[in-house]
Amino acid sequence: MPKAYWVVCYKSIKNPETLAAYAKIAGPAIQASGGKFLVRSPSPAKTYEGGLNQRTVVTEFESLAKAIAAHDSPGYQEALRVLGDAVERDMRIVEGV
Repeated sequence: MPKAYWVVCYKSIKNPETLAAYAKIAGPAIQASGGKFLVRSPSPAKTYEGGLNQRTVVTEFESLAKAIAAHDSPGYQEALRVLGDAVERDMRIVEGV
């Protein structure tokens, strides 16, 4: 069974304090669901081919089902409630090969 990944790119951060409050809740909730942070970069080291200079977070899960369950978990949903509209971001759940 292939692993799955959350890929999150932050288009803008309107409220860094709220983002920090979200991270304090989201991190433990994600890890409790089996997530392993692979990338937590405030900005890319280098961009190519129209890439954007955006904060990027990549989290690995054992399977697609576990990645989706982590997102839908009560702990992570609480973190999203705290985050509100403090950021504009693009989140994708993708399956590995």
